[in-house]
Amino acid sequence: MTPASRSPVIAADPDGIRRAAQHLRDGGLAALPTETVYGLGARADRDASVAAIYRAKGRPSFNPLIVHVGGLQQAEGLAEFDDRARALAAAFWPGPLTMVLPLREAAGLASAVTAGLPTVALRCPAHPVMRAVLEVAGVPIAAPSANRSGGVSPTTAQHVAASLGAAVDLILDAGPCTAGVESTIVALRPDGWQILRPGPITEAHIVAVLGTPSLATSGHGIEAPGQLASHYAPGKPVRLAALTAEPDEFWIGFGSVAGHASLSAGGDLDEAASRLYALLHEAAAAPQPRIAVAPIPELGVGSAINDRLRRAAA
Repeated sequence: MTPASRSPVIAADPDGIRRAAQHLRDGGLAALPTETVYGLGARADRDASVAAIYRAKGRPSFNPLIVHVGGLQQAEGLAEFDDRARALAAAFWPGPLTMVLPLREAAGLASAVTAGLPTVALRCPAHPVMRAVLEVAGVPIAAPSANRSGGVSPTTAQHVAASLGAAVDLILDAGPCTAGVESTIVALRPDGWQILRPGPITEAHIVAVLGTPSLATSGHGIEAPGQLASHYAPGKPVRLAALTAEPDEFWIGFGSVAGHASLSAGGDLDEAASRLYALLHEAAAAPQPRIAVAPIPELGVGSAINDRLRRAAA
């Protein structure tokens, strides 16, 4: 891909934030940094803008989007909040938690945002640049990960440019994302709650607030991003729990397993999460035709890492 075929990358300074917010207000697409991954943003209340997200990503229309809001007041205008939802918002917003809640009848969101479901996925992000864009734009922003659908999520502006090229109008560059994996998604239902996608906020964190276990099964189909069996794919076969590597494999290590590159030599799961997609991008670009990944403990954010790796290997 030549530089001319890529979208303009602009610094996330006050002028860049103003330009991005105005562009979103006008109905355009902008790639925006969050604490989790870069999102492909468009105003969530305009059908044409939301349709442009699906086109740019090649995303299936049955896969709903997360709507980003500036705070609880804006969120309560879009969805029905009960005491549990308010408790989660008080504990984890702004931050990497998305809640799937009943859609308000007068929410005014584009129908494609919810993929026709009676629920909406809402998140109040913590990244200061994303928060500034939301404040200046003054509208809710739908923002799935800023990459082609099913591929490895982007944690740098360069990942966005390489994946989407000129399909996105501008990319607001604030450096690498810190959390490195997408937000936890929790669905609140009349009879309990359920984690639809593991992320930086763990089940134990949510249990500490709600005091009830999650539902065993949902039976609700695709309700939120990241639920497809095959996702986050680097375009090569991926082998998991690899204590050794074959000659044709790029080996991603962790802890005592060094590999060609390590998620965290010290075995730090937070560091591993922040480096996961960067190393999957590196492995995708490596000459080896296959990828092997060292075992990752199923503890804390390790559950989110393993969830992404299982879908990448599917």
